[in-house]
Amino acid sequence: MNAITIIQKKRDRKELAREEMSFFLKAYVAGDISQHQAAALVTSIFLNGLTDRELTDWTRAMIDTGTRLAFPELAQAKVDKHSTGGVGDKVSIPLAPAVAACGVAVPMISGRGLGHTGGTLDKLESIPGFRVKLTEAELHRCLDRTNVAFGAQTDDLVPADKKLYALRDAIGMVESVPLIASSIMSKKLAEGIEGLVLDVKFGSGAFKPDVNEGAELARKMIALGRGMDVDVIAYQTAMDRPLGRAVGHALEIFESIECLMGGGPKDLRELVLLFGGEMLRMARAAKDVEDGKRKIADAIDSGRALRVFERVIEEQGGDPSVVKQRDKLPRTRAVEPFKAWDEGVLSYSDVRAIGLAAAELGGGRRDLDDVIDPAVGLVLRAVPGERVKKGQTIVEVHHTDGKGLAECAKLLRAGLRIGPESPMTPLVLGRIER
Repeated sequence: MNAITIIQKKRDRKELAREEMSFFLKAYVAGDISQHQAAALVTSIFLNGLTDRELTDWTRAMIDTGTRLAFPELAQAKVDKHSTGGVGDKVSIPLAPAVAACGVAVPMISGRGLGHTGGTLDKLESIPGFRVKLTEAELHRCLDRTNVAFGAQTDDLVPADKKLYALRDAIGMVESVPLIASSIMSKKLAEGIEGLVLDVKFGSGAFKPDVNEGAELARKMIALGRGMDVDVIAYQTAMDRPLGRAVGHALEIFESIECLMGGGPKDLRELVLLFGGEMLRMARAAKDVEDGKRKIADAIDSGRALRVFERVIEEQGGDPSVVKQRDKLPRTRAVEPFKAWDEGVLSYSDVRAIGLAAAELGGGRRDLDDVIDPAVGLVLRAVPGERVKKGQTIVEVHHTDGKGLAECAKLLRAGLRIGPESPMTPLVLGRIER
């Protein structure tokens, strides 16, 4: 076997054998295959796709380039949740402690934000001292003591995905169903979990805006998981408006704490209860989703979930006092009002533009190595479907010394719409089982 033959085979729309994929990916991780050759194969996959058998073998081969996590010392079930990403999507942060408070382990390996989306790890790192680069021993200890850990992908966990993700982004080959599915599922299936809930976004703020394409992606990931003995369920949820009211790292931590205190935006709580209920059902800690939702609500409203979050913060090197003293989170000195330019009903024409508006302030990155400002962001003071008056503040822009303020305002104007009332899509479109 050699790289050129494998590239030509996929270029000519022929199926690759499992051994060929394994050879290529291991050689790529070892540095024996060049970035140009890897780019050629990725482009061929992007254009010609993978059969179901190829996708399964490709994902297995990606996992086999590194080590797999295992937690034999934990008697309880281990489950996780993954979102395909969106604007203001902070669900994982209150969700994991709530599930953990119900006696289920959540080893959550998360990612960083890129482009118009924020990453769970970046948001957590806005908590003073919080560490996400955990060794495997630290991951085990945190799970043993709190039932939950928020960790970054280690060098040994699916190293092929780390290289391929950066390559795909650099050559504009991100939005491919098989490549997205294998990237997500390789990491999750290497976590040592028994169950996984997928939040597949649709709408203008999603990576796959089209509902049907999102459903196709969900089914591919479900099949991958079940082919490797992991129970996987997907929900399609709306990203034609931001989730919650906060868009920005520290601002979203603030909102997550509000949720864990029994308050916060209704849409955020709704998804936390739904996904948490499903995770408890998978772990056999609830008889069905509705029973699970009730248990998650009790964990939040009783304060148990918040106490778990405090312990996780402390275990991962952070300052747990931010839960009660939220002014310890990074804050900007200046807040600029963005006002309605007309009277009418507020809606969103382009949610991606809202995410990019926050990024322009310094709250996002174009490249994975970019440094972000955790304090900046947006607070939405009017919700979709609300009638607003001309001159009313509809967004608070939290900025540092005016950086990106003008471009942020342009993007907000492009992403928001004020006009006649229009029907809203449901927050949860449906559940996909197969």
